[in-house]
Amino acid sequence: MLVNKNRTLLILYFLSLAFSSYAQQHLVYDDKGRRDPFIAQVTPDGRLLNLEPADSEATITVEGIIYDEGGRSYAIINGEVVSVGDYVLGQAVFKIEENKVTLLKDNKPVEYILEKEGP
Repeated sequence: MLVNKNRTLLILYFLSLAFSSYAQQHLVYDDKGRRDPFIAQVTPDGRLLNLEPADSEATITVEGIIYDEGGRSYAIINGEVVSVGDYVLGQAVFKIEENKVTLLKDNKPVEYILEKEGP
């Protein structure tokens, strides 16, 4: 009886692994032009994000990042100092990390990498 129970559990485990890998590869969220429900509309400090469509012709350049893991981080984008919840060319600053900034462009996250200068 115990052998059958263990065998059943093992089969269920392998079936769940197979389904989870299938789901990760084949199930894709199609937003059909609507807001992505998996993107928060409020920043961690409570500011509401404006999710209006952004200017598609604008060029974003991350020039510097002041990163504080436990506090508020800042980025210099196109010569302007911004933090999470601010806007750059119609795009909301969503996340600031050590070497990249994530902006929301047309309700979709777009990552901009900090360009390193010099050797």
